[in-house]
Amino acid sequence: MFETFLVQPIYNAFIFLVGVMPGGDVGLAIIAMTVIMRIIFYPAFTAYIRTQIHMNAAQPELDEINKKYKDNMEERGRRTLQVYRERNIRPFSSILILLIQIPVFLALYFAFFREGLPAIATDILYSFVAAPEVVNTIFLGVLDIVKPYNLFLVAIVAGLQYLVAHISLARIGAPAATLAPERAAMHNMQRQMTLYFLPGLMAIVTYTLPAAAGIYFAATNVFSLGQELLIRRQLAAKKA
Repeated sequence: MFETFLVQPIYNAFIFLVGVMPGGDVGLAIIAMTVIMRIIFYPAFTAYIRTQIHMNAAQPELDEINKKYKDNMEERGRRTLQVYRERNIRPFSSILILLIQIPVFLALYFAFFREGLPAIATDILYSFVAAPEVVNTIFLGVLDIVKPYNLFLVAIVAGLQYLVAHISLARIGAPAATLAPERAAMHNMQRQMTLYFLPGLMAIVTYTLPAAAGIYFAATNVFSLGQELLIRRQLAAKKA
């Protein structure tokens, strides 16, 4: 099912994009494929960002409920759900994002790398998808996307990931002064990991994988930045 419903459709769409890109540029096809995937799942990512923003705004009220009804789990749960309904918070949207991203990323990985570009796996192409005559793995005539260890691309991916992390932390906000010391310490640790560990991890992954992965990560982060700023502008206009 994974092969039939995810890998093959993504691979066929990817090969089609390679065929329509100028000079058969695979790097441009990866960017186009990334943008298409993000547009398809835009509503889910938007719901996730909105939930985090609303959750941050409701946190003082939720903390008060947890403190007031700490010995009454049923009443605490009922009032928490009431706050979620009033503020249009969807607490399971983050789980949905994970459920979407993991299989899609694995399918993209198989589609991009397993089939061994520039060779084309014609046996899994649909009848209406023709193998491109030219498959150019030199992105914009500069970057060989099948080779790893590109420090320039590593710096771009790490920098973009840092910007995404910084903006997402600004959305979540600093821990409230009323938080217990243990929760505040955990909150700060999560912030540090998001801000520094995640960009470092992305840098290592980008360095060790073919440059095509770095192009995918960079395109994803650019789209995430644009989506974040757009949603913030929409919410600010609505609030005004």
